[in-house]
Amino acid sequence: MAKKKKSSKTPETPQINGVIDGAGEVMEQHIVSSIQENFMPYAMSLILSRAIPEIDGFKPSHRKLLYMMYKMGLLNGARTKSANIVGATMKLNPHGDAAIYDTMVRMSRGYEALLHPYVDSKGNFGKFYSRDMAWAASRYTEAKLDKLCTELFKDIDKDTVDFVDNYDSTMKEPTLLPATFPSVLINSNTGIAVGMASNICSFNLREVCETTAALIRDSSHDVMSTMPAPDFPGGASIVYDDEVMKKVYETGRGSIKLRAKYTYDKKANCIDVLSIPYSTNCESIIDKIIDLVKTGKVKEISDIRDETGLDGLKITIDLKRGVDPDKLMKKLFRLTPLEDSYSCNFNVLIGGTPMVLGVKQLLEEWIGFRIECVRRRVFHDLNKKKDKLHLLKGLEKILLDIDKAIKIVRETDEEAEVVPNLMIGFGIDEIQAEYVAEIKLRHLNREYILKRTKDIEDLEKEIADLEAILNSKARVKTIIVKELKEVAEKYGQDRKCEIIYNDETEDEDEDEDIPDYPVHLFFTKEGYFKKITPQSLRMSGEQKLKEGDEITEAIEFSNNCDLLFFTNKAQCYKAKAYEFKETKASVLGDYIPAQLQMEEGETAVKMIATKDYKGIVLFGFDNGKIAKVPLEAYATKTNRRKLTKAYCEKFTLSDIAFTTEDKEFIIKSSSGRMLLLHSALLNLKPTRNTQGVAVLKLKKGHRLFSITEYKEGTFSKPSRYRTKSLPALGALPSAEDTSEQLSII
Repeated sequence: MAKKKKSSKTPETPQINGVIDGAGEVMEQHIVSSIQENFMPYAMSLILSRAIPEIDGFKPSHRKLLYMMYKMGLLNGARTKSANIVGATMKLNPHGDAAIYDTMVRMSRGYEALLHPYVDSKGNFGKFYSRDMAWAASRYTEAKLDKLCTELFKDIDKDTVDFVDNYDSTMKEPTLLPATFPSVLINSNTGIAVGMASNICSFNLREVCETTAALIRDSSHDVMSTMPAPDFPGGASIVYDDEVMKKVYETGRGSIKLRAKYTYDKKANCIDVLSIPYSTNCESIIDKIIDLVKTGKVKEISDIRDETGLDGLKITIDLKRGVDPDKLMKKLFRLTPLEDSYSCNFNVLIGGTPMVLGVKQLLEEWIGFRIECVRRRVFHDLNKKKDKLHLLKGLEKILLDIDKAIKIVRETDEEAEVVPNLMIGFGIDEIQAEYVAEIKLRHLNREYILKRTKDIEDLEKEIADLEAILNSKARVKTIIVKELKEVAEKYGQDRKCEIIYNDETEDEDEDEDIPDYPVHLFFTKEGYFKKITPQSLRMSGEQKLKEGDEITEAIEFSNNCDLLFFTNKAQCYKAKAYEFKETKASVLGDYIPAQLQMEEGETAVKMIATKDYKGIVLFGFDNGKIAKVPLEAYATKTNRRKLTKAYCEKFTLSDIAFTTEDKEFIIKSSSGRMLLLHSALLNLKPTRNTQGVAVLKLKKGHRLFSITEYKEGTFSKPSRYRTKSLPALGALPSAEDTSEQLSII
């Protein structure tokens, strides 16, 4: 096959006898130019025209749908079938009926995903808090615009925003909606673009309007004093953390913790969960609790069921006798999505540029946008009134001599000459003369003309007032504040999410309710783990192992300890001993790579048990280096299950040793040489992935083989293997050090 290098932009190829010339040839194309010409325009389109909301709080899909419903007369009219709305919206949004209907569902009152829905719905629109409760098809449901949309489209016909052609240039659509309140912060909005995303949480309408008004009056106003926290439709509690909340308000990024609300029915001995975090759903919570009960991590629950109905969300948890409901819920908050986080990313398009803004910055941008909308509205009204005044001024001149006007019209031979003759006769311009010429004969009386011209004085005052508004930024702001107060009074509602503070939550130790008792922990070379009670171990026979496997760790500890499993891929997986079932010596045990969901080809090479994370870990590498890391470097405040860069990835790991205090260790090389090293000689490095220090001098082709704790009596002359300086070669075993003595190495 011939291979030709051609430009990515080739002229249209001719067809010869129905065959395209050059078909089948391989074309080389530079990847950089290909991405620039194909992917980059797509990415920009996704960012600017699809996924990121603008300052009015809407993505293009939302705006197109709402505007088409407005044009259909659904702001004040009766509901119509959703299918009609979907079909009409395709004139503006040609992305398919399913996508349009999904968008409408999420904005509807029935779906309950928004604090202030924009669509007044009738029929089955599903629920945001249920994964399995699907909405009905568009032919069965009905919808219209909610009353709040009056504020979105107020004065849209007064040139408050720009209009552009739709995709086929058959009609106009607005680039933004002139919302009279900061809708960008009122309802939640999520979007994923290319290389960026947006996740804006919702705030209480009344609080937002009051805060915006206060910010207009005083630019140094503390936003958090009048708008303390977000507000979510689900009605869950917000666990308030002052530092986290300040970060969200200042940077537009952060994670807000949400907690479910519940009541306890003493008579039925059950817990009723009545609201859940906005970021999860009923099915996920129930599945997680069932899983915890099956694995034995939660033993206080006898049954759980979803009783969501017409009265709203309800998850019922039946308790066993004697269970403290509050303690159980604290445990479930830790282990299930009953307590979840909402990640904030206030990414908004400002003038076509994506920007991550804090709450105050967003409000300031909206104020600037709204000031422009009001000024454009005032300018539109001013021009209309000036035009009307101009016509009335011409009509006023006719009042001086109506008979003269009639005479001019009557004596004019040609119709086309009527307007010019009136212009000459009364000294008026063409627009005024045209207006006079169109007056009906019945209106050519003094009473009619006096009624029309008496408004001239009022119009002049109104025009002067409008001009004063245009020249005064303070008056424009006063108008905005007045409108914000009206919106807050008309549509405001109480907070749905209560705020609970950290000192009210009384976080308990995670292991408080876990029974603690002595256990024997075993870990094998092949990665199998067993937890056996002392009584069961005494009654058991030999340990069952796979052929060729052996026990590498045998530790006596307690059921509440932490287990750290270090792997061959420089990662550390953490687990709790109580998470594993008690077993017997006669079974293989739990296979750790599968139990902890390790990556493909990843195996556990070392297990460490601890409660207080005191001690040191020695990592020996094949190049003769040893890294000394404190065990507390692997302690985390959160219950992280996986730690990356657990040790240095640059070198191949040979062995790992753990000790609670500095001791002597036998360092053995593949050549048979051994070095007796006290760990205190090594510097402690706080970073997990430290490269360590050179300990062994290795001959070509050899490597560090193992690190073993030294036991008194292992060597007849220990000084033979000690050294005063590092790195050292070590010594070969002497004749006195028999193989029996070295069997523990």
